[in-house]
Amino acid sequence: MYLHTASRKNVKIKMALQGPAGSGKTTGALLIAFGLCGDWSKIAVIDTENKSSELYAHFGKFQVLDLSKPFSPERYIEAIQVCEKKGIEVIIIDSISHEWEGIGGILELHSNMTGNSYTNWAKLTPRHNSFVQHFLQSPAHVIGTIRSKQEYVLSEKNGKQVPEKVGMKGVTRDGMDYDFTLVFELDIKNNMNTTKDRTTLFMGKPECKASPEIGKMILEWCNKGTNINERINECKSLTELLLLYNETLVSDDATLLLFSNKRVELEKKFPKELLNNHQNKSNGTLTK
Repeated sequence: MYLHTASRKNVKIKMALQGPAGSGKTTGALLIAFGLCGDWSKIAVIDTENKSSELYAHFGKFQVLDLSKPFSPERYIEAIQVCEKKGIEVIIIDSISHEWEGIGGILELHSNMTGNSYTNWAKLTPRHNSFVQHFLQSPAHVIGTIRSKQEYVLSEKNGKQVPEKVGMKGVTRDGMDYDFTLVFELDIKNNMNTTKDRTTLFMGKPECKASPEIGKMILEWCNKGTNINERINECKSLTELLLLYNETLVSDDATLLLFSNKRVELEKKFPKELLNNHQNKSNGTLTK
């Protein structure tokens, strides 16, 4: 056991696209996946949707692993391992919902078991958790699609009330979204809104469309280290240090002291820059 300074370098995104049929989950997953790796041959789709991913073969020469029933957690795990052994960089699981509600999935396994229901769940939960841990710990980026139970609402269009299909609760185990770093909810118009975002790239931002550019943004976040000590030390000017300070939420005296010490160091090296900063009345301060 040992302690180390927290940093984020070359992490692999674990994200989900959730929405009703026709919301563009598969398309979105493929476009984002291409942005993540830039090579169609390094993308694999674990296809539980009767080869529906091959409808998008015109996008590029991505790999497909057809996963048929029974949709047990163990078969999903085996499929993930096949992709990993082939050096796949982005694994798309399309869809995760079958592991829960498909033929041979967790719900069907539970309904076919005899005896005490509570005891039976105690046997099945570790199997489901093992599936979750396998994709969370995968050395590849993982994008899972999740079906939403559908419901229709009335919305006004051209002065008339027309039914519109909307996605509701995801078809998977309750709390599954907590396991992902990033979760997008898609509507029938293919718009994406984030419902969970530990990257902070999309939370509170307007809805967007899936695209390779979204994948590139996520990749940059994955590859960009956040060790604040290193970023402070890498600053080559007072202006650069001030910009870093203003974008960093300094919440502890130790980090503030690092900024202050670096400021003193740069002031000695670049006294003219210090004078210019005072004359320009720059916002922000690095003094403790």
